[in-house]
Amino acid sequence: MTALTPPTVDAAALAARVAALAAEEGVADIAYAQVDSPAGRLVAARTEHGLVRLAYEDFNGGLDAVLEALAARLSPRIVEAPARLDDTRRELDEYFAGRRQAFDLPIDWALTTPFGRRVLQATAAIPFGRTSTYAAIAAAAGSPRGARPTGNALGANPIPIVVPCHRVLASGGGLGGYTGGLSRKELLLGIEGSRPG
Repeated sequence: MTALTPPTVDAAALAARVAALAAEEGVADIAYAQVDSPAGRLVAARTEHGLVRLAYEDFNGGLDAVLEALAARLSPRIVEAPARLDDTRRELDEYFAGRRQAFDLPIDWALTTPFGRRVLQATAAIPFGRTSTYAAIAAAAGSPRGARPTGNALGANPIPIVVPCHRVLASGGGLGGYTGGLSRKELLLGIEGSRPG
């Protein structure tokens, strides 16, 4: 009598197929992928409406912390589905390679407050290679005396790089703050040829 050998299973391939099926069938509300970049590893997440989160993994407590926050704020139905974020990865690669000056990704603003959304939309209008100030963005968002709340809204930007909060500087020309750390802000401004000096 010969023993039957069980078929081998590629667990990673099976998990990818299950995740893709869940995303296609609408079982998952959020698809995510990890993205390597010159600014460090990023976690990108999208809903059916668009990119909802782009996080610096090391600055946001790691992958698990990012996913837990998404589950708490939006939906626990999250699946790793890199193919659903191919456009995000491609556009980020082009940006870091110096071949893209504007992102064409749909955005889901679900993680922002109404004021934060106005601030981030005003920030998104800053052209590549240019900078603005917290005061100017506050005015553009309808709160000319709200530089401090504007800074808070920029610090809570759920989609850095794509929504370019790195282009907002202090009124005196200093860097101000940045959600991923000042070295990343300098890196991004350097890519765009707008390093403050």
